This record gives sequence, C-alpha cells and structure tokens, in this order.
Amino acid sequence: MKGDNKKFQYRVNHQIRVPEVRIVGEGIESQVVTTREALRIAELRGEDLVEISPNAAPPVCRIIEYSKFLYQVKKKAKEMKAKQQKIEVKEIRFGPQTADADYAFKLKHAQEFLQEGNKVKAYVFFKGRSIVFKEQGEILLLRFASDLEEFAKVESLPNLEGKKMNIMLAPKKGGAAQQRKEQVAGSKEQGTSSKEQVAGSKEQGTEGTNDGQTPNS
Repeated sequence: MKGDNKKFQYRVNHQIRVPEVRIVGEGIESQVVTTREALRIAELRGEDLVEISPNAAPPVCRIIEYSKFLYQVKKKAKEMKAKQQKIEVKEIRFGPQTADADYAFKLKHAQEFLQEGNKVKAYVFFKGRSIVFKEQGEILLLRFASDLEEFAKVESLPNLEGKKMNIMLAPKKGGAAQQRKEQVAGSKEQGTSSKEQVAGSKEQGTEGTNDGQTPNS
C-alpha cells in the first residue's frame, strides 16, 4: 500500500475485513467477489483495494493506486471549495439626513457589492437627539432598497435596534448582468423576426409583379 490513510477515512487492502465486496475500477467490470479475491486482483495489477462505499451491501471498493486515489479526492475537494462562493455582508452607513451626493456614492458601492454576490446591510445611525428623525431614516432605507431593486431582494425590512435602523439586502439570482444579456438576446430575436418579415414582403411584391407581366408576342 502506498501513502498514509490516517488523515482520510478509507479502509485499504487488509484493513477491509468484510467477507465480500463489489469491485470497480478502470478496465474492471463491476462485480461482487470475495475480499480475498479482490485483494488478489489488486495485487496482480500492482494497485490497492480502497473501500469507497462502506455502507453499501456489499461495500464498494475501487481498485486503484492509493496515492492516485488520494490525489483525486484532494483535487475534487479543492474544485468544490473553489465553486463555493463565500458570501460576505457589507455594511453601508447613513446619517438620518444624508446628502444626495453621498447617497449616490453609497448606492454605487452597494451595486458593486451585490454584483459580486455579497449581501448588503444598510443602516441609519441616530446620534443623540437625531432619533427624532427615525421616520426619515426608514424612508431613506426603503428608497435605498427601491433603487437597488434591479440588483437585490429585501431580506428584512427596516428595523430599529438601539440607535441603528437596519435593512438587509441579498443579491438576486442571475443579477443585473444576466438580465441585460437576456434583453440583448430578445432584441436580436426581434431584429431577426423583422428581417424575415421584410424578406417575406419583398418576395410577395416580386410575385405580384411577375403575375402582372404580359408575355411578348
């Protein structure tokens, strides 16, 4: 046996102590054989017997070089990890009376965060007596959600917690970029349809002209 299986939960070769197993592998027909026979086949091929489905009846074992098997397992795990998008929560802070320029700046950043697949937690912070403007803060957050409707869905409505009023936004599946692609594709289809209609009209016009012609005598 090649490699060390202590870090991985796989029984290998003589660690497999069931009476029979189903063997699979490259160039091997799936079949149920005694474990002794499976070990013999693996040894003849210069490979290992690796138990990959211990709960099956009988357990399934792959005949493969163990170091190669571990490499495949690590590679698959790495690929799966790379596919899993890490979702972060980005915070955006407002005051109860935020200027339009500052609002537009923060709105642009929120769009970028959402397009990257992150959530956005926007909040209005009330300092001192500014808590009297809490209705203004709620209106601001609802406006913020409305302006991001193309990019986000509302996960939680404005909620006052202490001196903060929060709203949580999550990215829409597909996002705005995908929607724009679909719109472009739709426009192309309409353009193609229009061309076909024009071509059809020309053909009808040609046929009408030919029907109206009188053969020369």
